[in-house]
Amino acid sequence: MSESASPFNASAVEDLMAVVAQLRSPQGGCPWDREQTAQSLIPYILEEAYETVDAIRRGDPEEMADELGDLLFQVILQAQLGAEQGLFDLNRIAAGIRDKLIRRHPHVFGDQVVSSAAEVHENWDRIKAAEAELKAQAQGTPVESRLLHKLKEYARVLPPLTAAQKISAKAAAVGFEFDDIQQVWGKLHEEIQELQEAVTTDDRAHQESELGDILFALIQIGRWYQLNPETALQGTNDRFLQRFALVEKFADKPLDQLTLAELDQLWKNAKIYLKNAEVGPKT
Repeated sequence: MSESASPFNASAVEDLMAVVAQLRSPQGGCPWDREQTAQSLIPYILEEAYETVDAIRRGDPEEMADELGDLLFQVILQAQLGAEQGLFDLNRIAAGIRDKLIRRHPHVFGDQVVSSAAEVHENWDRIKAAEAELKAQAQGTPVESRLLHKLKEYARVLPPLTAAQKISAKAAAVGFEFDDIQQVWGKLHEEIQELQEAVTTDDRAHQESELGDILFALIQIGRWYQLNPETALQGTNDRFLQRFALVEKFADKPLDQLTLAELDQLWKNAKIYLKNAEVGPKT
């Protein structure tokens, strides 16, 4: 522990656990907290995780601590729900992750030697795959290849855009790849044409399938040019909000009372304004 770090206070976590237990108590608890289930809390876990990521990206220590607290509350609330049903509790959660970390770090807690972070990552995947194989054998389910297991895991647990990036990269790493970038562009144009044809029908499932194919093809484009689709889309969202805020500022009446031509002109003015602001005044 560094000299500047505060010593861990177990009683603070115990106090939080007691607060959560009281919130769930039939006697004097909170009606909202009492009616929650593990399933009903899923949206809040996701929301708190994203808010935590946002605070980390902006580098605000106070906000980071606050958002991490909200995320910790979700973990302890799930632990409380599990304990009430006799399924698991916070002790089991903590012991489980402790044991997993020890198993997957034999270079720290064992006698294995590694030479790089990349090797650590490879060992982690190998150990994780071995654990999955043992679990499948114990349950009597088919044992999948390490690659297929990993791809399915991406699709199951990650947001679709992130999953698509990882699936694409993993598949390409074993040779499931286009020969050159022109083939990738050709695939994108092919998928766009197929979507254009699909939207002329009443088959919504087919339309969404073709839209997904376009998005996946765009992710291939990003991978070939080493561009991050999430970073790109976040930048687009930010620029849209900047411009939209200026559209509202420049408008002389509510936006829903403006014509499309007027809105388009305000949008162009906003783009020019921001571009000039980036350049700055001439000296």
